[in-house]
Amino acid sequence: MDKITQEAYFRQRVIGYAEQHGVSAAANRYHLSRKTVYKWRKRYDGQIESLKDRSRRPHHSPRKQSEEELHLVQRLSRKYGSDLLLAYEKARGSGYTRSYGCFKRTVLRMEGTAKKRKKRSSKPYTPADYPGQKVQIDVKFVPLHCCADGLQRYVFVAKDECSRWTYREMYDEHSSYSARDFLEKLVRHAPFPIRLVQTDNGAEFTNTLFVTKSKHLTLFEQALKDMDMLYKRIRIATPRHNGKVERQHRIDELRFYSTLRLYNLSDGRTQLARYQRASNNHIMTCLGLRSPNDVLSDYLHLF
Repeated sequence: MDKITQEAYFRQRVIGYAEQHGVSAAANRYHLSRKTVYKWRKRYDGQIESLKDRSRRPHHSPRKQSEEELHLVQRLSRKYGSDLLLAYEKARGSGYTRSYGCFKRTVLRMEGTAKKRKKRSSKPYTPADYPGQKVQIDVKFVPLHCCADGLQRYVFVAKDECSRWTYREMYDEHSSYSARDFLEKLVRHAPFPIRLVQTDNGAEFTNTLFVTKSKHLTLFEQALKDMDMLYKRIRIATPRHNGKVERQHRIDELRFYSTLRLYNLSDGRTQLARYQRASNNHIMTCLGLRSPNDVLSDYLHLF
């Protein structure tokens, strides 16, 4: 006997007790309200099926999505795959007026993968108050299947914590020299002055983890010192502390590296520059469905 049937038989017993001793006595005996007992007694027709829970689905839903909206959601979700934010951005351009949450739930329901997630309590974190206050930098290893010549390429990525503005450059070596060159280009291209840079403990950034070289500054650290910038290293083996740039790697994997095919370093830089020009115009949920360039426009008077 399943749980639903057991509950129905319990309600039948309550009704039988109420018939013999009255509704008030049944309510006291089974710790129920009198209104509940009256409701069950009115619904009961002699069959146990009449006491089972009924559907709570509304009879009328005035804000229900139309067939045209559902067709648009289905078409764009198939076209852009797991990149739902980009699919939603295209849907808004086609006249879709629902929220991103509604769009995402609709896609998951169509795919049959909707599930309840446990609420996660985040630790207190002080966000950046203005662009340039803290910039996270990390290195993305370009997947080898993207490189037609079989040589490994590396993309240095910088992401501003406040505006989520992102800058990228591709290199053929993973070294402190490349890190310094990237920092110099970042300073020239950033539309705001940079106060603090945060990285992991990679050898391209710092010598801290090397016993014999721990007191010697890398080219990257020396460049930061010359430019009078603050430098912060995250805790060892905790990439989540650089979470904003790590999340950007995942977005780039969907939108850029999944279709990338480069034949040499120059070709890779050309394709990356094209993607770079468009990326800061895409909306983000953490910015209230605004783009990084839209957020930067709020701070133009500060620079």
